Amino acid sequence: MQFVDVRSDIAFKKIFGNEGKKEILVSFLNAVLDLSGDREIGDITILNPYQAPKIDVLKETTLDIRAVDKRNVTFIVEIQIQKRKGFEKRVLYYTSKAYVSQLTKGEDYPKLNQVIFIGIVDFDIFEGDAYITSHLILNTNTFKQELKDFEFNFIELPKFNKREDELESIVDKWIHFIKNADSLKMIPKRADFMEIREAYDIANKMAWNEDELEIYDYWSMRLQDERGAIEYAVEKAVGEAVEQTREQSLIEGERKGHIKGLMEGELKGLIKGIEGMLDIKYAEMGTALIEGVKDIETIEKLEEFKELLKKSASLDELKGFLGN
Repeated sequence: MQFVDVRSDIAFKKIFGNEGKKEILVSFLNAVLDLSGDREIGDITILNPYQAPKIDVLKETTLDIRAVDKRNVTFIVEIQIQKRKGFEKRVLYYTSKAYVSQLTKGEDYPKLNQVIFIGIVDFDIFEGDAYITSHLILNTNTFKQELKDFEFNFIELPKFNKREDELESIVDKWIHFIKNADSLKMIPKRADFMEIREAYDIANKMAWNEDELEIYDYWSMRLQDERGAIEYAVEKAVGEAVEQTREQSLIEGERKGHIKGLMEGELKGLIKGIEGMLDIKYAEMGTALIEGVKDIETIEKLEEFKELLKKSASLDELKGFLGN
C-alpha cells in the first residue's frame, strides 16, 4: 500500500475538503480545536469542495479549505510547506478578509460571525516546543477573551515527533497522518476510528485516478522547483557574500599576510551568507542564532553548518549543532 504525501495541497484538499466525506473535516476540527459538548461541530458546509483542477489553471486554484457550521462560524484550514516572508501578515490579512466578506452592502455589523484559522506548517514559527498553539485577542489586564471573533491556531509539524506507539489523542493521530502517511506501508493500528481510516483510504494512491495523479505529480515537481530556486538563490547570495568579503579582507590582508586575509574573508563571507539563509528559512527566530554562528572558528565547521541549515526542518537541529 502506498499513500500520497498529505502535505501536498492537492492531497490535503482531496482528503479534508471532500464533500462526500465531511465527517473527516468535522473530526479534524473538533480534535484540533478541542470542541466537545454543545460546542462540538455536528455538521458543516464546505464552501469550496475539492475538484481536481486542470494543470493550465492550477495557479489560480484556491487550495485552502473553507467551511461554515450551523452557528455560521467560518473555518479556514490551510497547509503551508515552505516559509515565505510575510507569512504571518498574510494569515492576518486573509482571515480578516474572510471576516469582512460576510457582510453585503447595507448589512449591519452584528451579522458578522467568528472566523477560525488553522494553519498547518512544515516549519517553525513560534518559540517553544508546543506543536499546537492557539492565538486569541485577550484583555492584557484580565486575560479574558472579550473580542472573540478571531482565533488563530497553528500546527508546527517539525515539532511533532511522536512515534506511532505514543499516539493517544485523536489530534495526535491526525497530525501523525498528515506528517507521515507517505512513509507508511499500511494503515497504523492506532488509526482506530472511522474518520481517520476513511482518510487513509482516500490517501491510498490506488484510489486516485490518472488525472488526479498527474496533478499530484505536477504539484510535487513544482514544489521541488521552488525549493531548488530558493536553494540556488541562497547559494548565489552566499557565494557573492564570500567573494565580496574575501576581496575586502585581501586588501586588509596585505598588511597581515595574504593567507590570513584570505581565510578571514571566507569566514566573514560565509557568516554573512548563513545569516541570509537563516532569515529566508526562519525569519527573526533564525537570525537570532547568528551570534552562535560567529563563534564557529573554522571554514569547515561553517560549511558543515550551512549544509545542515539547507536541509533542516526545525531550529532545534541548528541549536543542537551550536550547542544551545
